[in-house]
Amino acid sequence: MKIQELFSNPFKETGPNMVLVHESEHMKVINFNFKAGQGLPLHSHNIEGELVLAILEGTGEFISKDGKVPAKAGDVLVCPIATPHGVGALTDMRVLVTIAPPI
Repeated sequence: MKIQELFSNPFKETGPNMVLVHESEHMKVINFNFKAGQGLPLHSHNIEGELVLAILEGTGEFISKDGKVPAKAGDVLVCPIATPHGVGALTDMRVLVTIAPPI
């Protein structure tokens, strides 16, 4: 068993703070902390698998090829990892990303 305190991970002025929470042959879990205005642009991965973006704190937007959808603490996006996706922070925002299988 492994326990990690996500809310102690800092925010960085110079770009998103990425902390690897867990990695195994089955999945990868990453905590991204975005200051307001930061994010990950629309992108995709040319592999099979699934992606989960869970907003832990703050507000922002999920980004897709069709536009932007508001996102707030408690919202979760689930999609194939090959589907174009991104996220942008409107306020300081903590996001937990799960990728299965890991890339």
